[in-house]
Amino acid sequence: MPEIFEMSFIQYHKLGVNKDFGNYMQRKTQIGNDDEMLTRTKLLEAAVSNGTNTTDFRNDKTALFNAAVSALCDFSPLELGSASSNPIQILDFFSGAGGTSLGFAAINGVFPVFNFLAGCDINPISAATYSKNFGTPTVCHDILEISKTRENIHVFLDTVGFDYSKPVILIGCAPCQGFSSHRKKHWDEEDDDRNSLVIAFSRIVAEVNPDVFVMENVPEFLSERYWKYFNKARQFFSKSGYIVKQNIYNAAEFGVPQERFRSIIVGMKKNFLLPEGCFTPDEYKTVRDAIGGLRSLEAGQSDPTDPLHKAVAHKQSTVEIIKKVPHDGGSLPAGEGPKCLAKVNGFYDVYGRLSWDKPAITITHYARNPASGRYTHPVQDRGLTAREAARLQSFPDNFQFEGKSDDIYRQIGEAVPPLLSCGVAVNALIEYLSAGPTNVQLKNEIGSVEMPVSNSYSSLIAAMKKTRRRA
Repeated sequence: MPEIFEMSFIQYHKLGVNKDFGNYMQRKTQIGNDDEMLTRTKLLEAAVSNGTNTTDFRNDKTALFNAAVSALCDFSPLELGSASSNPIQILDFFSGAGGTSLGFAAINGVFPVFNFLAGCDINPISAATYSKNFGTPTVCHDILEISKTRENIHVFLDTVGFDYSKPVILIGCAPCQGFSSHRKKHWDEEDDDRNSLVIAFSRIVAEVNPDVFVMENVPEFLSERYWKYFNKARQFFSKSGYIVKQNIYNAAEFGVPQERFRSIIVGMKKNFLLPEGCFTPDEYKTVRDAIGGLRSLEAGQSDPTDPLHKAVAHKQSTVEIIKKVPHDGGSLPAGEGPKCLAKVNGFYDVYGRLSWDKPAITITHYARNPASGRYTHPVQDRGLTAREAARLQSFPDNFQFEGKSDDIYRQIGEAVPPLLSCGVAVNALIEYLSAGPTNVQLKNEIGSVEMPVSNSYSSLIAAMKKTRRRA
């Protein structure tokens, strides 16, 4: 064990960072060599001292990401208050089940940095899931109400035990349906509450004054039609002293076995670099990587060892349609299936099978229903089980979902994939701890989307690829 690590741990313990040394050293043997431990030690020292702006830790991003990914695989729900001594507070608004927070929790599996105060969600079942996994009280509130007045915001902060003297990262992944390409007929509506939720979060940021904030949404959030909502929020952020950067990412770039494009917006009160993906298209994780080892099931069957691995009992007519779809990426043959499909364009993927050796399509809460998209198992004649959907979203098996079957599929489909969150969390921490980027680093960063992109989904993806630059 390197002497610097041994000395540092003693210092951390005296400062109140609560971590069992035996478990910490066991983690070392699982995920890192001595050089990686030195990297993590430097980062932890900086975090405990509330950040340092004199050292550049950016070369450590890959090592920390890899270690955090390994830790994510071994995630277990946190006990109440178990992270309360960690130095950087996390508040997650519109938390859902906690997919975004899970990326930050993975870093805690490497060394203890983040203290989860609360995940706030208007859905009581989602709020309960967050509480169960992150060791926090169940917080079920309407963010619109919280954001109405300064008094409301501070009452909320006091309720969750917010410490104004400690650093904080705010997460705000507002429900995305208001911006989704599936609502094209309603794009010109001004009064969608889901759109105003973004403004509500910006008011909370302005009042709380976090060290870092992170927003996630569908790629259409940065389109011409919705740029006004983003721009209004950005004005709030800028008035509060934040530098704001944003881009569109494919979750597969971070090891998620799924093609899921999302906009990520990050703000800090100093210059910083945006996250960069770790995987190229030829390295993307696949459906086989995620679910290939699970027990084979027929419609209506369940795995006796895993309650989430339970196949829907489809109607026999549905099973007969599925049987006609070629295995491993096949599509519904022309003339098969409900006649209504032939009358409407845009339903090419319904009853389609996933491909074993490609990432999945975007997983939604409809993933168990083959009639809702390409959600049929590559070779088995059924829709996806909740376990399969969770793995394709990169949730670890030990993550525990509250609620009935419908609730679980909804929470999985609405979540930010934890591996994508892990990449964002690693980047946020290291940029927060590091000195400002050099001119060379800024020149070679992937760049920020500073003008609205086309409303066309394909154009959005093309814009994402165009902004990717490497040193």
